[in-house]
Amino acid sequence: TCFWRQHQINIVDTPGHIDFTAEVQRSLRVLDGGVVVFDAVAGVEPQSETVWRQARAFGVPLVAFINKMDKLGADFAHAVETIRERLGANPVAIQWPIGAESQFRGVVDLLEMRAVLWDAEDDLGVAPRWTEIPSELEEVVLEARERALEQIVETDDDLMLSYLEGEDISPARLRRALRRATLAGVLNPVLCGSALRNRGVQLLLDAVVDYLPSPLDVPPVEGINPYTGKTESRLADPKEPLAALVFKIATDPYVGRLAYFRVYSGTIRVGSRVINAASENTRRRGERISKLLRMYADRREEIEELRAGDIGATVGLKTAFTGDTLSAPHGPIVLESITFPEPVIFVAIEPRTAADHDRLFEGLRRLAEEDPTFVVRTDEQTGQTLISGMGELHLEILADRLKREFGVEGRVSRPRVTYRETIRQRASGEGVFDRQVGGRNHFARVLLEVAPLPTGDNFRFTNTMRYGNLPPEFVQAVERGCREAMESGVLAGYQMIDVEARLLDADWDEEASSELAFQVAGVQAFNQAVERADPVLLEPVMNLEVVVPEAYTGEVMGDLNARGAEIQEMALRAGGTQAIRAYVPLARMFGYATDLRSLTQGRGMFTMEFHHFAEVDQQRMEAIVYGGGW
Repeated sequence: TCFWRQHQINIVDTPGHIDFTAEVQRSLRVLDGGVVVFDAVAGVEPQSETVWRQARAFGVPLVAFINKMDKLGADFAHAVETIRERLGANPVAIQWPIGAESQFRGVVDLLEMRAVLWDAEDDLGVAPRWTEIPSELEEVVLEARERALEQIVETDDDLMLSYLEGEDISPARLRRALRRATLAGVLNPVLCGSALRNRGVQLLLDAVVDYLPSPLDVPPVEGINPYTGKTESRLADPKEPLAALVFKIATDPYVGRLAYFRVYSGTIRVGSRVINAASENTRRRGERISKLLRMYADRREEIEELRAGDIGATVGLKTAFTGDTLSAPHGPIVLESITFPEPVIFVAIEPRTAADHDRLFEGLRRLAEEDPTFVVRTDEQTGQTLISGMGELHLEILADRLKREFGVEGRVSRPRVTYRETIRQRASGEGVFDRQVGGRNHFARVLLEVAPLPTGDNFRFTNTMRYGNLPPEFVQAVERGCREAMESGVLAGYQMIDVEARLLDADWDEEASSELAFQVAGVQAFNQAVERADPVLLEPVMNLEVVVPEAYTGEVMGDLNARGAEIQEMALRAGGTQAIRAYVPLARMFGYATDLRSLTQGRGMFTMEFHHFAEVDQQRMEAIVYGGGW
C-alpha cells in the first residue's frame, strides 16, 4: 500500500515466470487495474504475452511501462511496436524518451508538451525538473504527439469533431478521454523510464491515478446467497454488508497464518465476527477478527478497519482458504472463486531421515495451503508421497522453501508427467453390492452408462431412470461413487476427465439398502462401463515458445522435431532473433532448459505453458501403463 496525490494505491507484484501462474491469476482476480512492465531492449517477451492474455481475460485495464531506458540497446519505439504486433493491443505512447542508453535523462509528456529532466547526480530520481522540450527533439515529438492525438480522439466523437475543426484540445480533455478508453480496454497508455534509478516512476504513479480505475469505477460485485441460491450484487460502499474475497494464504514466521483479502463491499473491523460463506455448511461458522494488517512491502501496520476497495490481511482465520468469501453473518454472499490450472508434473518426495518425517509433512501441508497449484497426495498403491506442480522450476523452488523455511530437506525423485484418462465411446456397466457390513446387510444394484464429453466438461452425472423412484440420497450416493471412480482410471490409475455418467436403472430394498451400498455399486458399475468404453491415456501438451539467435535455428528445430513437436509458427524478430512456437508433449521436455543452453551457447530462452491434453499413441501408452515408461 502506498499513497500518491491523496489517493491510496494497493500494489500487488507478481512473478513473470509461467510456472507461477497462480500468483498472477489470484492477483488479477482482485485488482482493478494493472501496470505491465516491459524491457526497453526486448520489448514484449513470451512471459509478457501470457500475463497480458490473463489480464485481458479478467477484464483488467492496463497501462504499459517501458523500463530500463538506460540499458544498452534500449529502443522505445520498437518496444511500443512489439506491444501492438505481439499482443494485438492498441498502445498509445503518451511520453517520448529524451535520450536512450547511458544518455537517457528524461521524458516528454506528449499531452502537456513539456519535458521532465533528471540531473546526472540525482541517482535516486527524487528531483525531476519540468522544462521546455529540447529543440533537437521538437520534430520527432510533434510526430509522436500527432499519433497519440489521433488514437485518443478516435475513441470520442466530441473530441474527434474538435480535432477535425482544428481546435486546440486541452490536456485535461485528452486525459479524460484517455481514461474512458483505458477503462473500456480500447487503449493502453504507454510510459517509459528507468525504475532502478526512480526515473519516470513519479509520472507512472500519476498515470495510475489518472487512467486506471478506482473501486468506484468498477461495476457492483455479484455473488450467490448461500441460503437462497439467488444472485445478489454489492456496491463498493462501506455501508453495505461485508463481502471480501480471500486471494492468498501465507505463513509468516512472526504472526503465523496470514489471510490476504480484498474488501468488495462493507467494512471489516477488529473484533467483528465474520463467516466464511463457503458452500459447505460445516465451514459456514463465524470467526472473530483479532487483528487487521495493512501491508507496506516488508513491514506491516496494525489498523482498526478496512473498507470497501481496500486490500489487507488478517491473522488467525482457521477455515479460510484461497477463493473463499468472508461476509457478514446478517448478509452472507459467496463471490465467484478463483480458478487455477491443474498441475502437470509430479515427483515423489520422502524425508532423508525418520526424524524429519513430521516436519516434512507439516511443511508440505503449509505450502499446499499457500499455493493452490501445489498438490500433495499419497499414492494408494505404493504409499509414496507425491507432490504436483506447474513445472520443474515450480517444484524446485518449493523444495528449496522446505529447506529454508522449515529446516527439512526431502529426497526427491525425477519429475514425472501427470497423465489423464478418458473414453472414446459409449458403454454400460453394472455394479452389485450385497454383503454384511458392521453386522447388517447392505444391498444395491446399479446400471450405468458412460459416454465421452466435449473437452473441458470434465464430469457430468444424470439420473435417467425411467421406472421406479430411487430415493434421492441413494442417487447422490451413486454420483459420489462415480466421482470417486473418476479419481483413478482403469488404465493406470490416473484421474479421468471428460466423462458423462447416466444412471439407467437400480434395484433397492427398504430394509437392506444403504448409501454405502449404492456408493460402492456406483464405483463398480462405473469402472465396468469405462473398461468397455475404449479407455485411452491422455498426456499434457504444452504451448512452447523458443526465442534464439537466427544462427541457431537449425539446431533448435532439429531438437524440437526429435521431441515430437508440432511447429505452429516461426517469425523473425528484431535483433536477428527467431521465434518458434510449437505444441510439444510435456514428457519430452524435461531438462530442456539445459539442452537449449547447450544448443545456443546460453543465448536461447523459452517459455512453456499447458495447452491441452492429447491421446497417447498405443506404443507409448503400453510403455506407460505396463512398463512405467514415458
